[in-house]
Amino acid sequence: MGIHYDYKSTRGAKAMEKQAKREKKLAEKRAKKQLKSGLNKKEDETIPIDQVVTLEHLTNPEKK
Repeated sequence: MGIHYDYKSTRGAKAMEKQAKREKKLAEKRAKKQLKSGLNKKEDETIPIDQVVTLEHLTNPEKK
């Protein structure tokens, strides 16, 4: 009888711990995703819209 009583009495606390663990994992995933996308944006240099894309823009290794 003690096992069943213990299960019901701690059920809410265990559910809250699981929810906190899920939220922590989700926050870590979001932070990692933002960090990854932030790095890609800094490395990626785009040509402004008002400039014409020429062969030199595409093949010049010094501009990369």
